[in-house]
Amino acid sequence: MKTAMLLAVLLPGLCAAAVRTELGEINGAKFRIDMPEKWNGGLVVYCHGYSDAPGSFEGRPNPFIDVFVNQGYAFIQSGFAAGGWAIQEGMRDTEALRRYFIGKYGAPKETYVTGHSMGGFLTMVLIESFPGTYDAGLPLCAPLGAATWYIDREPLDLRVVFDYYFPDALPSPDRVPEAFKMSKDLEQEITLLLDSKPTQAEIVRRWSGVHSNKELAHTAVFFTYVLMDLEQRGGGNPFDNRNIIYSGTPDDNALNDGVRRYAANPRAREYAHRYYTPTGRLTRPLLAIHTTYDPIVQPWVPNAYARLTEQMGTQNLFVQQYVKHDGHCAINNTEVARGFAELREWKNHGVRPAAGANQ
Repeated sequence: MKTAMLLAVLLPGLCAAAVRTELGEINGAKFRIDMPEKWNGGLVVYCHGYSDAPGSFEGRPNPFIDVFVNQGYAFIQSGFAAGGWAIQEGMRDTEALRRYFIGKYGAPKETYVTGHSMGGFLTMVLIESFPGTYDAGLPLCAPLGAATWYIDREPLDLRVVFDYYFPDALPSPDRVPEAFKMSKDLEQEITLLLDSKPTQAEIVRRWSGVHSNKELAHTAVFFTYVLMDLEQRGGGNPFDNRNIIYSGTPDDNALNDGVRRYAANPRAREYAHRYYTPTGRLTRPLLAIHTTYDPIVQPWVPNAYARLTEQMGTQNLFVQQYVKHDGHCAINNTEVARGFAELREWKNHGVRPAAGANQ
């Protein structure tokens, strides 16, 4: 997109718009609606990221909203009725909120969906599941691939390699107690353990692509909670690494001989498969944005969706861009606004954004 055209789109966002906010609850899911005084008729549906508790909307709003409402778009978001890997609840509660919005404010002339992390995953789910509802999607820092594949290859694999070098530091991945909690104290404990064994810690960092012991400790604790969450949801261990050959350490033979192997419970595996395995059958534009370093969703993860769309012949409807930042979801509002402007140009005029750097 030419600079002049992009500035014309972004300049309205420099002045705060007058906005009416509605807070409420539908079927146990809290929601927030931000309605510009001068509504342009467009709607942006937002899906939040992974949280151990349902979302609420107390306190100051996320400034991310400004990207959209300052351009005249209505912005709606559900907190979902449950925390965790709430794909099932997120689909249901987001759709209920969208219908409520239409009933109260009228049908929008266009509807976009976006979200961070798990919310970006839900963006993909909603675009595939409701192709007649959404005009385009903007997933941000999202694990765009099958849930079973992502959880196996990120949380589970990191834990089994971590456990090989640091046995018994965290609960067994296939039997994480329901009472397990994420906490700064636990992260600090794991960080100190990593600091005490610098050789082993460096091996795990290099293997996982995580830059620091502090980040590795946070990631390992968070992934342990995610494993527990999905085990509780599916009624058993949904993860499997029996056919995986690990590589990338100083002694891969010893690693493969020594790591624990886990067999998935079929019922639990089916739950993870259902929520959700993408089809790649796109009928609407999908523009994904990711950071070049992300310890939670490594940059190679969303490449899976690019390959899937190639297999399905829908690659013309998927573009992936990157921003040069470190951290999970470290995408700033200017970059989101740029992506949203390009997405609208794609949807309205068929101008497909360039893949690569978001700039």
